[in-house]
Amino acid sequence: MATELYYEDLYVGMKFNSTHSYKVTAEEIKEFAERYDPQPFHLDQAAGESSFFKGLAASGWMTAAIAMRLRVESIRIAGGIVGAGVEEIRWTEPVRPGDSLRTEAEILGLRLSRSRPNFGVVRSRTLVFNQRDEIVLRSVVNFLAPLRGAA
Repeated sequence: MATELYYEDLYVGMKFNSTHSYKVTAEEIKEFAERYDPQPFHLDQAAGESSFFKGLAASGWMTAAIAMRLRVESIRIAGGIVGAGVEEIRWTEPVRPGDSLRTEAEILGLRLSRSRPNFGVVRSRTLVFNQRDEIVLRSVVNFLAPLRGAA
């Protein structure tokens, strides 16, 4: 397991690539859709073919959840990544059955938290790529990182 990082360990321009890729299946796309985003183009191949997506497509929220998993596995913040706001999220290409997703994250900014003195706020951008190196999701989010030695 990688060493856990604290606010003081981070710097602007620091990059984190996912340690592995995540392969998406048609079954998983449909299961997620049934539970959280029951739209025809996420549930049924034929319905997807006649839709905007021209085929079965994963919910954008499923793609975001996969991105979160890959980020958590590659950015080891002490105590876990605690979200502090989403500035931007864009889905740029549909995710299909058989796609293998990977992430590249970069630290864009750092500042001490005004309301939580034991934490810093980390501004980061994450790009999610498929196996063809097409960006399928782009996000800018803030998360908290504890200060080393904070009680």
